[in-house]
Amino acid sequence: MSDEAALIATLNAHLWRNAFNVWLGLELVAAGEAGVEIRLPWRAEFMSNPDRGGAHGGILAALIDTAADFAIAARLGRPLPTIDLRVDYHRPAAAGPMLVRGTVIRLGRQIATAEASVFDSEDRLLASGRGAYFAASAS
Repeated sequence: MSDEAALIATLNAHLWRNAFNVWLGLELVAAGEAGVEIRLPWRAEFMSNPDRGGAHGGILAALIDTAADFAIAARLGRPLPTIDLRVDYHRPAAAGPMLVRGTVIRLGRQIATAEASVFDSEDRLLASGRGAYFAASAS
């Protein structure tokens, strides 16, 4: 098993310990020093308003939080508690699979910062954001 495959397996084990992540259907598909990629298949329950279509913003925020945290976990070996999260919504997320990419901005002794961007199946940016995570909990 390659180093990346082993890291993906380890991170997916952490990811799937959270029942919400399992319900979402998240799967971490790439991981390394550069960051992570997490795939989300579409579920009808994500729909915010059936008349307008599109995923609820909370789903996109959860994707950003998770990918940013797991970008840090790819470096530290485990996810950290979120202490702050900012999300920007760029376009409605129509029904369909999504991919979120997370990268580390800074790993400090007390606080780690990472960002993530959510894309649709045509690689259009849907939402982006940045999170702060309690790194001191890793010791």
